[in-house]
Amino acid sequence: MNEQHELGRVDRALGFTIPSRNVRGRVARLGPVLDEVLSAHAYPPVIERLLGEALVIAALLGSTLKDDTGQLTLQAQTEAGAVSLLVADYKASPEGGALRGYVQFDADRLVEQGSDPTLFGLFGKGYLAITIDQAATAGAEAQRYQGIVPLEGEGLGAAVEHYFFQSEQIPSMVRIDIRHGEDGGCLAGGILIQHLPEGEVGRERLHVRHDHPEWEHVQALAHTVRGEELTDERLGLDELIWRLFHEEEEIRVNDASALSRGCRCDEAHIRDVLARFPAGERSEMADEAGTINVDCAFCSRIFPIHLASLAN
Repeated sequence: MNEQHELGRVDRALGFTIPSRNVRGRVARLGPVLDEVLSAHAYPPVIERLLGEALVIAALLGSTLKDDTGQLTLQAQTEAGAVSLLVADYKASPEGGALRGYVQFDADRLVEQGSDPTLFGLFGKGYLAITIDQAATAGAEAQRYQGIVPLEGEGLGAAVEHYFFQSEQIPSMVRIDIRHGEDGGCLAGGILIQHLPEGEVGRERLHVRHDHPEWEHVQALAHTVRGEELTDERLGLDELIWRLFHEEEEIRVNDASALSRGCRCDEAHIRDVLARFPAGERSEMADEAGTINVDCAFCSRIFPIHLASLAN
């Protein structure tokens, strides 16, 4: 592990708040984790970039989960575009968060879109869904929350901004950049800032006010971030926050969340799931050799499970 990785400048997410402006934010940067996810697939550059953006967004949003066992899933889907399905999710744990993702696409349609397609060119008329699963805790049942909005904007970041404004009335700003480092690996970084759902006690929510100079001020500062700053391994995430907002009277920075690749496919789990099916249905799943081949779309691994090895 090199010095940059030891300093936690990649594969980390860091949250912050600016109390005087009623703003919260998150910055994230991916390096080896992104390479690990992409290495499972021979994606063309356009799809690599799309999945990289989705994983950064999953890190930005998922690392805000308060539940150490919660999960956030981002899904973009359509029936008529070059990309039919994009999935990226974040699984929380006490040690940090595990990311995984994959893309289903039509190679011929993708070629027709050129090297720099728009979001509409990739998906056509699609939708964006964000799902949050919270595990059951003592005295509380498991909960699931899902919001769905049309897939609109110049990119995934803009689509997420639209999602928060439409589904939760929270003005948000997202910026993402992806590039290849000197060693050929992928680096991706992003920033998310949002006006807090509620201001200080006795104040109105932002979306019912005619003007909101606090938000406009912080948004203007955040817009000055450069793509190379988001992906610069030499620049600490806390240093990036300081560069953007050092003129504010107070910035509160949270503990950083470590990010890892986590496909979660497990042969024991697959066997357990298959064993719950009636014997007749398992036989229909099997090939002529009596093997059920379970394909994990996230990591491109195939798990061959022999019928004879499953419980009756």
